[in-house]
Amino acid sequence: MLGLKLVDETVIGRARTLRKKITSGDRILIILDNIWEGIELTSIGIPRFNELKRCNSKVLLTTRKRDVCYRMQCQASIRLNTLTEQDSWKLFAKEARNSFKTSTFYNKARQVSGECGGLPVALKAVAKALGDKELDEWNKAAERLKVSQPPHPEDEKVVFECIKLSYDYLKSDVSKSCFLLCCLFPEDYDIKIEDLLKYGIGKGLFEESNMQNARDTIHTIIESLKDSSLLLDAKGIKGCVRMHDVIRDVAIQISLQFFVRAGCELQYWPRIDAGKGYIAISLMKNKICTLPAEHLVFPKLHILLLQSNIMNNIPVSSFQRLKALRVLDLSYTAISLLPTSFNLLTSLHTLYLDGCLSRISNISLLGQLKKLEILSMRELPLLKLPKEIGQLTTLRMLDFTSVCVDIVPSKVISNLNKLEELYIQCDFADWGSKAEGSEVKRNTVEESEAEGAREETNASFDEFTSLLHLQILKVFISDPKCLPTDVEVKSNWKSFDICICRDPSIRESLLDPSSPLDSKADSKALTLDTTMDTLPKWFTDVVTKKTEKLQYRNCRGLVNVLKEYYQGTLHSLKYLHVIGPSDKLEQLMTTITPIPNEPVFENLEELHLDGVNCLKELCVGELPNQSLCKLRLLEVRGCPELMNALLQSNLLKRLPNLEKLSCEEMDKLEYVFSYEGSEVEQSTLTELIEMRLENLGNVIKIWNGPAPCEIFCHVKTLVVFECNKLKNLFTSDIAHHLHDLEDLSVEACLGLERVIEASEETVNDKIVLPKLKKLALKKLLKLTRFYGSTGSATNDEECIEFPLLEHSHVERCHIFNSPAKDMLVSMMNKQPVLIPMQERGPRDGPTLSRRR
Repeated sequence: MLGLKLVDETVIGRARTLRKKITSGDRILIILDNIWEGIELTSIGIPRFNELKRCNSKVLLTTRKRDVCYRMQCQASIRLNTLTEQDSWKLFAKEARNSFKTSTFYNKARQVSGECGGLPVALKAVAKALGDKELDEWNKAAERLKVSQPPHPEDEKVVFECIKLSYDYLKSDVSKSCFLLCCLFPEDYDIKIEDLLKYGIGKGLFEESNMQNARDTIHTIIESLKDSSLLLDAKGIKGCVRMHDVIRDVAIQISLQFFVRAGCELQYWPRIDAGKGYIAISLMKNKICTLPAEHLVFPKLHILLLQSNIMNNIPVSSFQRLKALRVLDLSYTAISLLPTSFNLLTSLHTLYLDGCLSRISNISLLGQLKKLEILSMRELPLLKLPKEIGQLTTLRMLDFTSVCVDIVPSKVISNLNKLEELYIQCDFADWGSKAEGSEVKRNTVEESEAEGAREETNASFDEFTSLLHLQILKVFISDPKCLPTDVEVKSNWKSFDICICRDPSIRESLLDPSSPLDSKADSKALTLDTTMDTLPKWFTDVVTKKTEKLQYRNCRGLVNVLKEYYQGTLHSLKYLHVIGPSDKLEQLMTTITPIPNEPVFENLEELHLDGVNCLKELCVGELPNQSLCKLRLLEVRGCPELMNALLQSNLLKRLPNLEKLSCEEMDKLEYVFSYEGSEVEQSTLTELIEMRLENLGNVIKIWNGPAPCEIFCHVKTLVVFECNKLKNLFTSDIAHHLHDLEDLSVEACLGLERVIEASEETVNDKIVLPKLKKLALKKLLKLTRFYGSTGSATNDEECIEFPLLEHSHVERCHIFNSPAKDMLVSMMNKQPVLIPMQERGPRDGPTLSRRR
């Protein structure tokens, strides 16, 4: 918000930069939220009181502890009081969603609301817990809260009892256990739902027959916990949740057998009373270097979370007395050797070794963990997958995404006959090849079988197809030759992400090991640098028929995606992305040869074309009726040979549901839309709500040919950038029907003379854009009028109206006459944000474009 980049890595350096920025500014408000102890503000770059006063700046902090205000010498302390009785009831009734029809019920609800002490977090928790309960439950809750309440409502016991009540009303023990698992993570932490799933499976919470059912269960539980106000959505992070710090404190108090010191900056192993019978210990995200020299004595311990510490050593005997341990997380540590006592963890069901900085030399010890169900080794330096992994016959999930593995021995994966989920998206992709040390040579499956036991062979792809319980497969394959030509697939892959690509840099670009898995979506994705005719028939039946997301990356043999559609039987396809360069794809779809009179791409929702360097047209010929009928998004970028019009008559009438169109970086394109017939079908583009036209240096008009007046009637957002040959955006006939336009941004269109062009018949007609809220006109050097025609003397102010305009941004429009600018001010209902014309960069100002 200060426009400041803190590039210095040291605390002192960053503090110095921040202090300089604050003292050189004026009227800056600095907010420090949720302070638990006194802070020396100068140590983090916030100037002292007198310096702040000189630059008219202030510091505001919030805290639950009054003595923090005293220690930090606050000039004023403002107590945030609890809610009044009336406000408490309003919040309570809203969250409970209950009409309280009888007077008895209403009075009891008012009593329960009063027992919450005016604390919002308590009011919400209790209201959500009791909202759908009968009167007798409300009576019990009222009595319980009345007995437990202290004389002062602000006492923390009020919060505890209210949240504990909400916890007690959870419908199942599994829901309660999942809730308590969340308190093992640090305060304000984005908790991956997948971690809760894996910990829960390790702890034995789910009795479901398979992992996908367990995943569905935990997603249902998470939604119910959010509905109960016991969990929150993560801030913009998919697949994660958060726990309010007050709720977390209560959860830790409820779980008396949990020892939690997560994210506390600990440098040494803390003192833990072994006599308290802890079942979970969480020391994640600290700075602990090593475990105690003596063995850990926690006979009832089920969960031990040590991830994200700097430990590089685990004493030999550490795990001797942890025979009940079921979940162990050692991710993102620097351990290079597993202790010999590791093989005594005979009850271990879930093990994380993600991102360990060193190569673990004795990882073959894992073969002795006979009850292991979840093994995660993401981002682990590992040259060879140990053969001993094949001894883990109870394994249900194996994940070595982003592992630097060179050799995957044969007969390892095929031994894992209970495996349900397999994630092998790593730099290894040469299935069925010959392995010599760390070097891998291409070899056919037949050659490998002939050589037999003379040399080690990497696993063949048919080891996957023999796994009866496999439901999720994520794997890289270097070449279609790695696939067996004829195989019987015994499993039913409900979710897959398969990449067949020779270029390792492309495979690497598809990896994001830090992102949480979201397998709940049941994604079915396929990435190819080859065409469908190179794939065996069994693969078409098992994979391509079910594929919903298809990417072609550098597929130089691609000629016609219609041919791919028929050969791959792509009836389920929802998302198609073609990324160049390409040698032969001059027409995306060609229907010159006879095709069946049945719709094609009938379920496609998104079409992306990026860098297809030789593409000249999107479609040649007529597509059958109902083809592309569900397409919502079309994005075309960096196709320099695309000429004439992007969407011509044959495609326009097939896009009744198109909502978003993005067209960027085309040098030869002359029109965005072109219609050659005498009358456009009424259903054409009626759902279009957003258009982005950028770097189209040769575009003369947006629409060429006869256009129905209603063509853009639902467009809400229009961004036009660097379209230098455009002289106007719309004719007045179309402008009369821009009923939904809310955001219009036109920038760096050097030839634009008017935004709306009037004809001789309509030059005196008044144009009203009834919903326009934001208008940006930037670097339009030839713009003289917003609306009008050549030689027209009528003022814009008399002929154009924006009744809801809130923000205008006019910049570097040097001959845009003064009355026109004044008109924008006079039309504002609210205080406008007016930026005077001045020399600024063309990219300054509001961010209205995806790429900007």
